[in-house]
Amino acid sequence: MANSTQLKSDAIMEQMKLHLATDTGKELTKKINLVYQINIAPKKIGFNEETYVVDLKKGEVTKGPADATFSFKDEDFIKVATGKMNPQIAFMRGAMKIKGSLSAAQKFTPDIFPKPSKM
Repeated sequence: MANSTQLKSDAIMEQMKLHLATDTGKELTKKINLVYQINIAPKKIGFNEETYVVDLKKGEVTKGPADATFSFKDEDFIKVATGKMNPQIAFMRGAMKIKGSLSAAQKFTPDIFPKPSKM
């Protein structure tokens, strides 16, 4: 788990909780129907990671098993979540690491994240 460092990604995950309760979020839950684990590191993947589980079966951001696990540095997660970096490009560049179901990972797009207000 992460140390006491606040990640910029925390704000997106809090927005995600609210987003999944909306009609758009409920549509995504029906469409994707998978569980993603996202590990976000302040600087280097694998160190001091904060773990989030985005459950697109139940429409929640919780802890638990996932269909696919993603690891990012905080700044790279922000880029993917806000649509500034394509997830496939992030993977090819080594900015995102994936464990678990690759078919589930292919459905991981910026569309699952709420459109950010000013952060």
